[in-house]
Amino acid sequence: MCASFAIELSDVTLVRGDKIILKDISWRVREGDHWAVVGANGSGKTTMLRMIAGYIWPSEGKVAVLGNRFGSIDLRELRKSIGWVSSTLQDQVPPNEPALDAVLSGKFASIGLWDGYDAYDIDYARELLNFMRCGESESSSFGILSQGEQQRILIARALMPKPNLLILDEPCAGLDLLSRENFLDMIEELGRQEDSPTLIFVTHHIEEIVSIFSHVLVLKSGRILAQGEKDKVLTEPTLSDAFGVPLNVTKINGRFWIHIR
Repeated sequence: MCASFAIELSDVTLVRGDKIILKDISWRVREGDHWAVVGANGSGKTTMLRMIAGYIWPSEGKVAVLGNRFGSIDLRELRKSIGWVSSTLQDQVPPNEPALDAVLSGKFASIGLWDGYDAYDIDYARELLNFMRCGESESSSFGILSQGEQQRILIARALMPKPNLLILDEPCAGLDLLSRENFLDMIEELGRQEDSPTLIFVTHHIEEIVSIFSHVLVLKSGRILAQGEKDKVLTEPTLSDAFGVPLNVTKINGRFWIHIR
């Protein structure tokens, strides 16, 4: 396994009971590349990413993340180098917790503050809030903020331990059109930073794949349907197969849009 790869999956299969969840998954992501993972609901996107984060063990195959082979490392230590953001995480943050505390808790990968922090941590948490354009909300209770603001704060939280890999699992779910576009602008800006972590963006809405994502992996029924450079993967035949319906694909200003024929 090569340390220049953020993710290496080799012939990975996951079986639960008599059901095959993932089958023969082989995927390599170079450090610094940004990938989108797409597929219909139930295609295995989140399951695969939970495996990469060390929460699920494969039934067969090999997994290495950030140059560390599963089975030879402490996964609890590895998770400190992996940030995870999803809409479901919003429900786990105490609604009365100040936004600044929510970000600080990312240092410990915990919900709520369970350990100490110092002046440097506070300054860095404020820097992250400002970068995500939420600096004015640092004293506001998490629960009273808009969903878009909450998602940006969760990204700041995920960046607090300076991860090498950041997984964004359908982070735009539930956002209205304007909030979604503002959020995607933040992702663009983050991905263009010189010290940006490798980004994995999981979605089933093709139009959310902004320009920083150069590669796409398409899943269908727990198997890889296609992977590679974005322009070669987001085609009408591939996407029609992935979503099980004939689709037209249009590219406008670098983004792809699909319509049912």
